[in-house]
Amino acid sequence: MPNFSYKAINEAGATVAGVIEADSMNMATSILVSRGFIPSKLKEEKAGSKSTLWGNIKRVMSSVKTTDLILFTKQFRSMLRAGVPILRLLQVLKAQTENQTLKQTIDLMEQDIKRGLSLFEAMEKEPKTFSPLYRSMIRAGEISGTVPEVLERLSYILEHEQKVKSDIKSALQYPMIVVIALTVAFFVLLTFVIPKFAMIFAKSNITLPMPTQIALLLHKLLIHYWMFLVGGVVILIIGLRYYFKTENGNYVKAVFLLKVPLLGPLFIKAAMSRFAAIFAILQASGVPVMDAMNILSGTIGNAAISRQFEKIRELLREGQGISAPLRAAKYFTPMTVDMVAVGEESGNIDDMLREVTLHYDDEVSYAVKGLSDAIGPILMVGLAAVVGFFALAVFLPMWDLTKMAK
Repeated sequence: MPNFSYKAINEAGATVAGVIEADSMNMATSILVSRGFIPSKLKEEKAGSKSTLWGNIKRVMSSVKTTDLILFTKQFRSMLRAGVPILRLLQVLKAQTENQTLKQTIDLMEQDIKRGLSLFEAMEKEPKTFSPLYRSMIRAGEISGTVPEVLERLSYILEHEQKVKSDIKSALQYPMIVVIALTVAFFVLLTFVIPKFAMIFAKSNITLPMPTQIALLLHKLLIHYWMFLVGGVVILIIGLRYYFKTENGNYVKAVFLLKVPLLGPLFIKAAMSRFAAIFAILQASGVPVMDAMNILSGTIGNAAISRQFEKIRELLREGQGISAPLRAAKYFTPMTVDMVAVGEESGNIDDMLREVTLHYDDEVSYAVKGLSDAIGPILMVGLAAVVGFFALAVFLPMWDLTKMAK
């Protein structure tokens, strides 16, 4: 079916533009009129044309900022609660957003919904804009009839995660500058300083200490085999990127990150907060537990923890309740399991899960602060190691030369 680019005037008198699919020019005009638009320009796009190809490339390469997505989610929730029809709602959001990629995404969603797709199905076709968590929560909201509540929780999750990322970025900004400066100094010393001293040491015929021998070996590798070193690093980075995109690679990366000191506990606490928040919404909405576990498996945000839901579902089928399967699975903290157990006994599991969410939201904030505080000493140790290595590599032979002179 051909595409038609259009410019039109909407019911509010504003000029809108976009692309629609239609069998003919007359059908495209009829579709625009049925939407309440007055077409001012309508043109069929040739398949594979330069403009269309470039537009698609730009759309694939560009991305939607988290701030734009948060604003979109909040506006979506407010208008949905006010009873605005979904198609009218999307038209308003499309007109208001300044991000061109998000504007095109909303336009495509509007077309998909007009063809009979659900909101989740329309978002499922836009994975670059809407994450698996976002799409799965929308799916849960449609199943339970609580889309506004889900959007409210999504706004909180997006804002919270953006704050955590911003805090981590701020905490790492100074260390990254120091590490870059150390790396530059390391290569400068190996390339220019060490060779000059090596010539002096070679003429003196003294036995070089181990740090100096290592520095000279690194210098030779850097000078004679730099192209192999650079090529190896590039191949390694590209290979790891492709491997981590596979299911097994993503799982291996997730397991590794959960075992890293400082970072691992932070990721587990963030996962527990997300698990409790989404599970609370699903429980309060009356979604069956098995369906809830399927949704949680795709929204937890960590492949290693997601795999545990297969084991949890098997135990649930055996009728062991909820807390017992969670206790048998890896990574679920004792507090999460105990609070779920108390909620099962008292019949208010969704309230217990909300408490778990609040607790681990605070824990994540403390963990980020702890990470920031720990970076300083770690950086000092690394700095001392680099400076100490070069000091030994240079001054130990000089000490031997001084003794020979005496």
